[in-house]
Amino acid sequence: MSSPDPLSPRLPSPLHEVRDGRFERRGLRLLLKRDDLIHPQLIGNKWRKLVPNIAAAEGRALVTFGGAYSNHLRATAAAGRLLGLPTTGVVRGQELADRPLNPSLARCAADGMRLHFVDRSTYRRKTDPETLAGILRAAGAQDAYVVPEGGSNAEAVRGCRALGTELRGLADVVAVACGTGGTLAGLAAGLSAGQRALGVPVLKGGFLEADVEALQERAFGARSGTWSLDDRFHCGGYARTTPELEAFAQDFEQLHGLPVERLYVAKLLFGLVALAEGNAFARGTAIAAVVTGRPFPEPAAAAPER
Repeated sequence: MSSPDPLSPRLPSPLHEVRDGRFERRGLRLLLKRDDLIHPQLIGNKWRKLVPNIAAAEGRALVTFGGAYSNHLRATAAAGRLLGLPTTGVVRGQELADRPLNPSLARCAADGMRLHFVDRSTYRRKTDPETLAGILRAAGAQDAYVVPEGGSNAEAVRGCRALGTELRGLADVVAVACGTGGTLAGLAAGLSAGQRALGVPVLKGGFLEADVEALQERAFGARSGTWSLDDRFHCGGYARTTPELEAFAQDFEQLHGLPVERLYVAKLLFGLVALAEGNAFARGTAIAAVVTGRPFPEPAAAAPER
Protein backbone atom coordinates (compact mmCIF):
# COMPACT_ATOMS: atom_id res chain seq x y z
CA MET A 1 0.00 0.00 0.00
CA SER A 2 1.39 3.40 -0.98
CA SER A 3 2.13 5.92 1.75
CA PRO A 4 -0.21 8.91 2.07
CA ASP A 5 0.70 12.12 0.28
CA PRO A 6 2.23 14.47 2.92
CA LEU A 7 0.92 17.46 0.95
CA SER A 8 -2.65 16.16 0.73
CA PRO A 9 -4.95 19.19 1.06
CA ARG A 10 -8.41 19.87 2.41
CA LEU A 11 -10.12 21.13 -0.73
CA PRO A 12 -12.26 22.94 -1.41
CA SER A 13 -11.47 24.98 1.67
CA PRO A 14 -14.46 25.81 3.88
CA LEU A 15 -16.59 28.90 3.26
CA HIS A 16 -18.40 30.29 6.30
CA GLU A 17 -20.71 33.27 6.66
CA VAL A 18 -20.12 35.37 9.77
CA ARG A 19 -22.53 37.80 11.45
CA ASP A 20 -20.91 41.20 11.76
CA GLY A 21 -22.98 44.30 12.42
CA ARG A 22 -20.58 46.55 10.54
CA PHE A 23 -21.59 44.74 7.36
CA GLU A 24 -25.18 43.79 8.21
CA ARG A 25 -26.16 47.42 8.96
CA ARG A 26 -25.31 48.24 5.35
CA GLY A 27 -27.10 45.25 3.86
CA LEU A 28 -23.87 43.33 3.19
CA ARG A 29 -22.92 39.71 3.82
CA LEU A 30 -19.41 38.73 4.95
CA LEU A 31 -18.11 35.26 4.22
CA LEU A 32 -14.70 33.86 5.17
CA LYS A 33 -12.95 31.55 2.72
CA ARG A 34 -10.84 29.49 5.12
CA ASP A 35 -7.78 28.75 3.04
CA ASP A 36 -5.86 28.69 6.32
CA LEU A 37 -7.36 25.21 6.83
CA ILE A 38 -6.08 23.67 3.57
CA HIS A 39 -2.99 22.09 5.14
CA PRO A 40 -1.55 22.31 8.66
CA GLN A 41 1.91 23.40 7.48
CA LEU A 42 1.50 24.70 3.91
CA ILE A 43 -1.14 27.19 4.88
CA GLY A 44 -3.57 28.89 2.55
CA ASN A 45 -2.31 30.36 -0.68
CA LYS A 46 1.15 28.94 0.07
CA TRP A 47 -0.16 25.44 -0.70
CA ARG A 48 -1.89 26.65 -3.87
CA LYS A 49 1.28 28.37 -5.11
CA LEU A 50 3.96 25.95 -3.94
CA VAL A 51 2.53 22.62 -5.04
CA PRO A 52 2.56 23.46 -8.78
CA ASN A 53 6.17 24.63 -8.42
CA ILE A 54 7.17 21.46 -6.57
CA ALA A 55 5.68 19.44 -9.42
CA ALA A 56 7.64 21.51 -11.94
CA ALA A 57 10.85 20.96 -9.94
CA GLU A 58 10.60 17.20 -10.59
CA GLY A 59 12.48 16.23 -7.44
CA ARG A 60 15.18 18.89 -7.61
CA ALA A 61 16.21 20.93 -4.60
CA LEU A 62 14.33 24.20 -4.12
CA VAL A 63 15.75 27.69 -3.67
CA THR A 64 13.60 30.69 -2.93
CA PHE A 65 13.66 34.21 -1.53
CA GLY A 66 12.13 36.23 1.27
CA GLY A 67 12.53 38.64 4.15
CA ALA A 68 13.17 37.77 7.75
CA TYR A 69 9.47 37.23 8.49
CA SER A 70 8.49 35.57 5.23
CA ASN A 71 5.55 33.16 5.39
CA HIS A 72 6.70 31.86 2.02
CA LEU A 73 10.13 30.85 3.33
CA ARG A 74 8.51 28.92 6.20
CA ALA A 75 6.12 27.14 3.85
CA THR A 76 8.91 26.18 1.46
CA ALA A 77 11.01 24.84 4.32
CA ALA A 78 8.06 22.81 5.61
CA ALA A 79 7.40 21.39 2.15
CA GLY A 80 11.04 20.37 1.85
CA ARG A 81 10.93 18.59 5.19
CA LEU A 82 7.69 16.79 4.35
CA LEU A 83 8.95 15.65 0.94
CA GLY A 84 12.61 15.11 1.78
CA LEU A 85 13.72 17.86 -0.63
CA PRO A 86 16.71 20.09 0.15
CA THR A 87 15.74 23.75 0.41
CA THR A 88 17.71 26.99 0.45
CA GLY A 89 16.28 30.32 1.52
CA VAL A 90 17.92 33.51 0.27
CA VAL A 91 17.16 36.07 2.96
CA ARG A 92 17.09 39.83 2.44
CA GLY A 93 19.55 41.59 4.79
CA GLN A 94 23.22 40.61 5.13
CA GLU A 95 23.24 42.22 8.57
CA LEU A 96 20.98 39.42 9.83
CA ALA A 97 23.66 36.79 9.30
CA ASP A 98 25.42 37.63 12.58
CA ARG A 99 22.28 37.97 14.68
CA PRO A 100 20.25 35.29 16.46
CA LEU A 101 17.53 33.91 14.20
CA ASN A 102 14.07 35.29 14.79
CA PRO A 103 11.27 32.73 15.36
CA SER A 104 10.32 32.67 11.67
CA LEU A 105 13.84 31.98 10.39
CA ALA A 106 14.47 29.59 13.27
CA ARG A 107 11.48 27.55 12.10
CA CYS A 108 12.93 27.50 8.57
CA ALA A 109 16.26 26.24 9.89
CA ALA A 110 14.57 23.64 12.10
CA ASP A 111 12.81 22.31 8.99
CA GLY A 112 16.16 21.85 7.28
CA MET A 113 16.35 24.98 5.14
CA ARG A 114 19.84 26.38 4.53
CA LEU A 115 19.72 30.15 4.98
CA HIS A 116 21.84 32.38 2.77
CA PHE A 117 21.83 36.09 3.61
CA VAL A 118 22.44 38.76 0.97
CA ASP A 119 22.72 42.52 1.19
CA ARG A 120 19.63 44.51 0.34
CA SER A 121 21.06 46.05 -2.81
CA THR A 122 21.86 42.63 -4.27
CA TYR A 123 18.46 41.32 -3.15
CA ARG A 124 16.68 44.08 -5.08
CA ARG A 125 18.48 42.94 -8.25
CA LYS A 126 17.78 39.24 -7.74
CA THR A 127 15.69 38.90 -10.91
CA ASP A 128 18.58 40.11 -13.07
CA PRO A 129 20.01 36.92 -14.65
CA GLU A 130 23.64 37.73 -13.85
CA THR A 131 22.86 38.72 -10.26
CA LEU A 132 20.69 35.63 -9.78
CA ALA A 133 23.46 33.37 -11.08
CA GLY A 134 25.89 34.93 -8.61
CA ILE A 135 23.48 34.44 -5.71
CA LEU A 136 22.93 30.80 -6.64
CA ARG A 137 26.68 30.15 -6.89
CA ALA A 138 27.31 31.78 -3.51
CA ALA A 139 24.49 29.76 -1.97
CA GLY A 140 25.66 26.48 -3.53
CA ALA A 141 22.31 26.14 -5.26
CA GLN A 142 23.24 26.32 -8.94
CA ASP A 143 21.26 23.18 -9.78
CA ALA A 144 18.20 23.97 -7.68
CA TYR A 145 14.76 24.86 -9.00
CA VAL A 146 14.17 28.57 -8.40
CA VAL A 147 10.86 29.57 -6.82
CA PRO A 148 10.49 33.38 -6.91
CA GLU A 149 9.85 35.57 -3.88
CA GLY A 150 6.35 34.94 -2.57
CA GLY A 151 6.07 31.92 -4.85
CA SER A 152 4.42 34.01 -7.58
CA ASN A 153 5.08 32.80 -11.12
CA ALA A 154 3.00 31.38 -13.96
CA GLU A 155 2.76 27.94 -12.30
CA ALA A 156 1.57 29.48 -9.05
CA VAL A 157 -0.96 31.72 -10.77
CA ARG A 158 -2.47 28.77 -12.61
CA GLY A 159 -2.62 26.91 -9.28
CA CYS A 160 -4.48 29.80 -7.64
CA ARG A 161 -7.09 29.84 -10.38
CA ALA A 162 -8.78 26.96 -8.51
CA LEU A 163 -9.45 29.36 -5.62
CA GLY A 164 -11.64 31.43 -7.92
CA THR A 165 -13.28 28.33 -9.34
CA GLU A 166 -14.24 27.21 -5.82
CA LEU A 167 -15.99 30.54 -5.26
CA ARG A 168 -17.95 30.77 -8.50
CA GLY A 169 -21.48 31.96 -7.82
CA LEU A 170 -20.93 32.17 -4.06
CA ALA A 171 -19.98 35.84 -3.64
CA ASP A 172 -20.16 39.07 -5.61
CA VAL A 173 -16.77 40.34 -4.47
CA VAL A 174 -13.84 38.15 -3.44
CA ALA A 175 -11.14 40.01 -1.52
CA VAL A 176 -7.59 38.89 -0.77
CA ALA A 177 -4.52 40.48 0.78
CA CYS A 178 -1.64 40.81 -1.69
CA GLY A 179 2.12 40.59 -1.33
CA THR A 180 3.53 39.67 -4.73
CA GLY A 181 0.14 39.42 -6.45
CA GLY A 182 0.12 35.80 -7.59
CA THR A 183 -2.95 34.78 -5.60
CA LEU A 184 -5.01 37.70 -6.91
CA ALA A 185 -3.87 36.99 -10.48
CA GLY A 186 -5.07 33.38 -10.32
CA LEU A 187 -8.16 34.04 -8.22
CA ALA A 188 -9.52 36.64 -10.63
CA ALA A 189 -9.05 34.30 -13.59
CA GLY A 190 -11.07 31.57 -11.88
CA LEU A 191 -14.13 33.64 -11.00
CA SER A 192 -17.18 33.70 -13.21
CA ALA A 193 -18.58 36.64 -15.15
CA GLY A 194 -20.29 39.10 -12.83
CA GLN A 195 -17.91 38.45 -9.95
CA ARG A 196 -14.94 40.65 -9.20
CA ALA A 197 -11.74 40.24 -7.21
CA LEU A 198 -10.39 42.93 -4.90
CA GLY A 199 -6.75 42.95 -3.84
CA VAL A 200 -5.55 44.71 -0.69
CA PRO A 201 -1.75 45.22 -0.96
CA VAL A 202 0.24 44.87 2.26
CA LEU A 203 3.24 46.68 0.76
CA LYS A 204 3.27 50.32 -0.17
CA GLY A 205 4.52 51.59 -3.51
CA GLY A 206 1.65 51.30 -5.96
CA PHE A 207 3.55 48.90 -8.22
CA LEU A 208 1.35 45.85 -7.88
CA GLU A 209 -1.14 46.43 -10.69
CA ALA A 210 1.56 46.08 -13.34
CA ASP A 211 2.93 42.98 -11.57
CA VAL A 212 -0.47 41.26 -11.41
CA GLU A 213 -1.13 42.02 -15.06
CA ALA A 214 2.29 40.66 -16.04
CA LEU A 215 1.67 37.48 -14.04
CA GLN A 216 -1.66 36.94 -15.80
CA GLU A 217 -0.07 37.50 -19.19
CA ARG A 218 2.60 34.88 -18.43
CA ALA A 219 0.05 32.40 -17.06
CA PHE A 220 -2.90 32.94 -19.41
CA GLY A 221 -1.63 35.09 -22.26
CA ALA A 222 -3.67 38.17 -21.34
CA ARG A 223 -5.30 40.05 -18.47
CA SER A 224 -8.04 37.82 -17.11
CA GLY A 225 -11.14 38.39 -14.99
CA THR A 226 -12.38 41.54 -13.32
CA TRP A 227 -10.07 42.76 -10.58
CA SER A 228 -8.81 45.91 -8.87
CA LEU A 229 -6.50 46.97 -6.05
CA ASP A 230 -7.00 49.28 -3.09
CA ASP A 231 -3.65 50.22 -1.60
CA ARG A 232 -4.86 52.35 1.33
CA PHE A 233 -4.59 49.67 4.01
CA HIS A 234 -0.91 48.60 4.14
CA CYS A 235 -0.43 50.41 7.49
CA GLY A 236 3.00 51.66 6.50
CA GLY A 237 4.28 48.68 4.53
CA TYR A 238 5.15 45.01 4.84
CA ALA A 239 5.48 43.70 8.40
CA ARG A 240 4.25 47.10 9.67
CA THR A 241 1.27 47.35 11.96
CA THR A 242 -0.37 50.12 13.94
CA PRO A 243 -2.09 50.22 17.34
CA GLU A 244 -5.38 50.71 15.48
CA LEU A 245 -4.81 47.58 13.40
CA GLU A 246 -3.83 45.57 16.47
CA ALA A 247 -6.96 46.68 18.34
CA PHE A 248 -9.09 45.84 15.31
CA ALA A 249 -7.55 42.35 15.00
CA GLN A 250 -8.06 41.58 18.67
CA ASP A 251 -11.69 42.71 18.46
CA PHE A 252 -12.31 40.59 15.35
CA GLU A 253 -10.79 37.56 17.08
CA GLN A 254 -13.11 38.00 20.06
CA LEU A 255 -16.18 38.56 17.89
CA HIS A 256 -15.67 35.62 15.56
CA GLY A 257 -13.33 33.15 17.29
CA LEU A 258 -10.81 33.38 14.44
CA PRO A 259 -7.08 33.84 15.13
CA VAL A 260 -6.20 36.77 12.85
CA GLU A 261 -2.79 36.80 11.14
CA ARG A 262 -1.50 40.36 11.37
CA LEU A 263 0.67 40.95 8.28
CA TYR A 264 -1.93 40.00 5.66
CA VAL A 265 -5.33 38.93 6.98
CA ALA A 266 -5.77 41.74 9.52
CA LYS A 267 -5.08 44.38 6.87
CA LEU A 268 -7.56 42.72 4.51
CA LEU A 269 -10.35 42.60 7.10
CA PHE A 270 -9.57 46.11 8.35
CA GLY A 271 -9.80 47.38 4.78
CA LEU A 272 -13.09 45.63 4.13
CA VAL A 273 -14.66 47.11 7.26
CA ALA A 274 -13.47 50.58 6.24
CA LEU A 275 -14.85 50.13 2.73
CA ALA A 276 -18.17 48.84 4.08
CA GLU A 277 -18.49 51.77 6.45
CA GLY A 278 -17.65 54.10 3.57
CA ASN A 279 -20.50 52.64 1.48
CA ALA A 280 -18.11 51.27 -1.15
CA PHE A 281 -20.35 48.24 -1.71
CA ALA A 282 -23.96 48.27 -2.90
CA ARG A 283 -26.58 46.88 -0.55
CA GLY A 284 -27.07 43.17 -1.10
CA THR A 285 -23.40 42.55 -1.94
CA ALA A 286 -21.90 39.28 -0.68
CA ILE A 287 -18.21 39.70 0.12
CA ALA A 288 -15.89 36.73 0.55
CA ALA A 289 -12.62 37.44 2.36
CA VAL A 290 -9.88 34.88 1.71
CA VAL A 291 -8.14 33.92 4.97
CA THR A 292 -4.69 33.12 3.61
CA GLY A 293 -2.83 32.42 6.83
CA ARG A 294 -2.73 31.98 10.59
CA PRO A 295 -0.74 33.90 13.21
CA PHE A 296 2.89 32.89 13.69
CA PRO A 297 3.86 31.73 16.21
CA GLU A 298 0.39 30.32 16.71
CA PRO A 299 -1.42 31.03 19.99
CA ALA A 300 -0.98 28.33 22.62
CA ALA A 301 -4.72 27.75 22.70
CA ALA A 302 -6.02 28.40 19.22
CA ALA A 303 -9.69 29.10 18.72
CA PRO A 304 -11.73 26.16 17.49
CA GLU A 305 -12.29 25.81 13.75
CA ARG A 306 -15.64 27.23 12.72
